Amino acid sequence: MMKKIVFTAAAVLFAASPAMAGNDFKAGDILIRARGLNVMPDERSTMNIGDTVKLSNTVIPEIDGTYFFTPNVAAELIAGVSPHRVSTRGGVDAGDVWLLPPTLTLQYHFSQLDGIKPYVGAGVNYTHFFGENAGALTGANYKDSFGAALQAGADVPLGNHWYANVDVKKLYIDTTATFNGGAVRADVDIDPWIVGVGIGYKF
Repeated sequence: MMKKIVFTAAAVLFAASPAMAGNDFKAGDILIRARGLNVMPDERSTMNIGDTVKLSNTVIPEIDGTYFFTPNVAAELIAGVSPHRVSTRGGVDAGDVWLLPPTLTLQYHFSQLDGIKPYVGAGVNYTHFFGENAGALTGANYKDSFGAALQAGADVPLGNHWYANVDVKKLYIDTTATFNGGAVRADVDIDPWIVGVGIGYKF
């Protein structure tokens, strides 16, 4: 499913891409984007009750900003929150939780191509959990997480400083969740894939 989304988004961007010279990035440029994201947890977990945890996929809006130190090297900061339903594979409703994962990546933008500007990046995320609801359990608590982030994407110049964008990130998020006063404990690597498509403006 994730591959289908990425390939479809990339095909749309390539088809819409005009070969526009003079629309490259330069040192000091700032690119502000709005994206729609599909957040898809790729979780692995263990529980002290012999079950495992499952988090739902979710679609959210996101705002991000990129600052160019050189025409090729930039840093991107993203901001967005994602709600997820939580359950166990055995069918226990564990409620829901919100994730706030501000993510900073250092990027390399390839400038050799006309009409499309691919990039790769790596960085860190700090994930804060809030709005916990325990569902059929009680007293949900999630430990905040600090982890790595990987990224690949492309910007396509549309003219007049506007860009279309497709972006894929892999965040490494792990947490310890406790319920029922600590009687139920889950160690969860959430590690979501995040696929985004959006529009940006260069200042």
